[in-house]
Amino acid sequence: MDGLILYLHGFRSSPLSWKVQALRQAMAERGRAERLLAPALPPAPAQAMILLESLICQSDGPITLVGSSLGGWYATWLAEKYDLEAVLINPAVVSELDLSSFMGPQASLHDDSVFEFTPAHAGQLLALDIPRPDPARYLLLLETGDRVLDYRLAANRYAGCKQVILAGGDHSFTQFPRFIPQILEFAGL
Repeated sequence: MDGLILYLHGFRSSPLSWKVQALRQAMAERGRAERLLAPALPPAPAQAMILLESLICQSDGPITLVGSSLGGWYATWLAEKYDLEAVLINPAVVSELDLSSFMGPQASLHDDSVFEFTPAHAGQLLALDIPRPDPARYLLLLETGDRVLDYRLAANRYAGCKQVILAGGDHSFTQFPRFIPQILEFAGL
């Protein structure tokens, strides 16, 4: 059975992100478009995890997680719980962040929707902390020019895993298209 990529977008992002679209196009060119799932994640972390766990449990083949930013935080928890591998792209290390700066109304990056980030949401995120992820599970992709998250937090959290740290760039991981073949290989596709 062919593998499946489950893409987990970041905070305020969606399946309309340019990385999802680039990955979808590359997989379509290889005749594998149906092997990509990129659900719209609910803003409440507990609801997002219910959705993601449901998708994992319904799958009939191997799954590789690809998580960007907050999606990397989710991917880590899911990878450890379900014995999966994951590609993490400029992942958030939520336990090292001041979550109070995110409290209040948040606008989606891809539509006109707004949601409220609450202390309960922060608690749900912190409950997903994996202090010592198994390095064998992960491919970590970081750009040092990320002004949203300090790349060094992820480099430290995922010490020992395969890491690609590139100078420059930004939080969106500008060199993503270059790494699509490596991501597909990592996923067995």
